[in-house]
Amino acid sequence: MTLTWAGAACSHPALSGVSRAHFGELLEELAPKWQAARESVLRERRGGERRRAAGAGRKQRLVFVDRLLVTLVHLRLGLPHAALAELYRVDRSTVSGAVREVRPLLAARGFAIPDRPGLRIRSLEDLFAYADAGGVELRIDGTEVQVRRPRAGRPGRKAFVSGKKKQNTIKTTTFSDGQGRTLLSGVVRLRSLGFGTVV
Repeated sequence: MTLTWAGAACSHPALSGVSRAHFGELLEELAPKWQAARESVLRERRGGERRRAAGAGRKQRLVFVDRLLVTLVHLRLGLPHAALAELYRVDRSTVSGAVREVRPLLAARGFAIPDRPGLRIRSLEDLFAYADAGGVELRIDGTEVQVRRPRAGRPGRKAFVSGKKKQNTIKTTTFSDGQGRTLLSGVVRLRSLGFGTVV
C-alpha cells in the first residue's frame, strides 16, 4: 500500500492522535465492516446483487485508509472538511461523506478507558454509569465546526445557525476525566446556544 503525501502526513500521530501500529489495528478491524456496509448500500441502490465483477465501475476518490485518516484528523483537530479536501485534492463533499461513513464505525467501537483494559464507553449512558461507579469527575467541552447550510425546506434548518459565529455550524461535545483524558466524544448538538437536539 502506497500512501500519498497527504496520507503520510495525516498518518503521523501528531495529526491522527494514534500510533501507526494502533492505526494499523484500526484499519484491519474497521475496513471489513466499512466494505460490508458499503456493499449493503450499493445492493439496496441496485435492487439486487452486483452485475459486474468486483472492482468494476467508478473508482473511489478516497480509499478506506484515507477515509479513516481524514476522520481521525477531523475528530482530533477539528480541521474543516474543506481543508482536508484541499490536502487530498478532492471535493469537500467527498471528505464529508467519508467522515459520515467512518464515524459510526468508530462510535460503535467505543472509547477505551485509561488504565481499564477491555472496558469501552459507547454511549452517554455508559459514560455516566462509569463515572458514577468510580467517582470520576467529568469535564465537558465543545467545539463548533462550520458546515454547509442545509437545503431550504429541510426540517431544523435554523438549528444549524450559530448565534456566536453567525454561520452554519455543528457543535461536537467531548467529555474527559479530571486528568483531561478523553472518555467520549462525538455527541453532536445542533444549536450553539444552550443544549439543542442530540443527533
